[in-house]
Amino acid sequence: MENYLLELGNLLLRWLHVIAAIAWIGESIYFVMLDNSLSPPSAADARRGLHGEMFAVHGGGFYHNQKYLGQPPFPLDDKLHWSFWKSYATWLSGFGLFSLLYLFNASFYLVNSGSPWAWAAALSGGQAAVIATTFLLGGWLAYDQLCRRISPDMNRDGALSLAVALLMTLVAYASSQIFQGRAAFLITGAVMATCMSANVLFWIIPGQRRMVRAIQAGDKPNPLDGLRGKQRSVHNTYFTLPVVFLMISNHYSFTYGNRHAWLIMVLFILSGALIRQYFVLRHSGRKRPLLPALGGLLLAGVGLLAAPPPPTIAPTAPQAAADSLAASTSQKTADSLRQIHAIIQNRCLSCHSATPSQAGFVAPPAGLKFDDAQEILINAHRIKQAVASKYMPLANLTQMTQEEREILSAWGPAPGR
Repeated sequence: MENYLLELGNLLLRWLHVIAAIAWIGESIYFVMLDNSLSPPSAADARRGLHGEMFAVHGGGFYHNQKYLGQPPFPLDDKLHWSFWKSYATWLSGFGLFSLLYLFNASFYLVNSGSPWAWAAALSGGQAAVIATTFLLGGWLAYDQLCRRISPDMNRDGALSLAVALLMTLVAYASSQIFQGRAAFLITGAVMATCMSANVLFWIIPGQRRMVRAIQAGDKPNPLDGLRGKQRSVHNTYFTLPVVFLMISNHYSFTYGNRHAWLIMVLFILSGALIRQYFVLRHSGRKRPLLPALGGLLLAGVGLLAAPPPPTIAPTAPQAAADSLAASTSQKTADSLRQIHAIIQNRCLSCHSATPSQAGFVAPPAGLKFDDAQEILINAHRIKQAVASKYMPLANLTQMTQEEREILSAWGPAPGR
């Protein structure tokens, strides 16, 4: 019953997280589009404080959006809409999900016993959980300090963007060395998501509240509040596509299971930022097709980097040897499958079974069941890939030996067979 309740909590938190994220990201993308699509006002409207406006049609109705930088010609009362709960709900549900799945099972999902850093390989589950949480807090503090020190008046945002990109590269590299591959991708995404939500909590909303209070008091708002809010909001929109990728990456082991996993992360982050930049500029009437083209090239680089090595083709044997090989193939195949089945039963079946015996599982991960030989044959390529990358077994709880890994990696039909 306890495992079932954990699974139920996982489902409900994940559902809430996805819904909140869709609402937050959708609203964020909409407002960036709106801000960059405004038409200049007439001279008369500009004199009364109008900064820009946009006319739109949607859902059978027509809309007229107006933006004011100073005192608008309407009272700022309780009808004023604020955008922040979607951000907070996304982060809180995401952190709850991360805690339930990773922090509470850190020795299983976080600890990377194969880390090239000896101290990381020797971490306990509790230590790994503390370090993972520190990544989120430390990532935000480092990012915030870069913003404060490099471009406090929003006059060096180009240099700041480069510094933030280098920071996220460092996070991607360090996380991939310390944690298991899937966790490293999620933690890197969570660092970026934490920066996004913290921007709303500590900068965007407080600045907007100060502006509203100043207008209500008949004072002129501090223009830096508006500029800082815009700066952090722009950062959030460039984080969006990379974060979405990092959050869905755990379904694709060729990304996090690759020995160049950190570089794959960085290329995806850069590609997402370039593609997002194209749409941001396009909203203001500037078309830069080179940006998505460069993003596509980076994704092509990921494809090449993550591709499995080509199969080794054995030299053609003389006819007599070939006949002998054909005669013994059936028996060798049967013997090989029995050996593979025995390894999988000993090292994998505790989780990947219709009725898992491993604590914490009420269903086989990813729906993969290896109870019979047919299931093993169908998933041969996935088994080989996960075992060769040392991602499976998780934390090597079943103590799979290197010899067994080599046997599994060398066995099985070619991909797609």
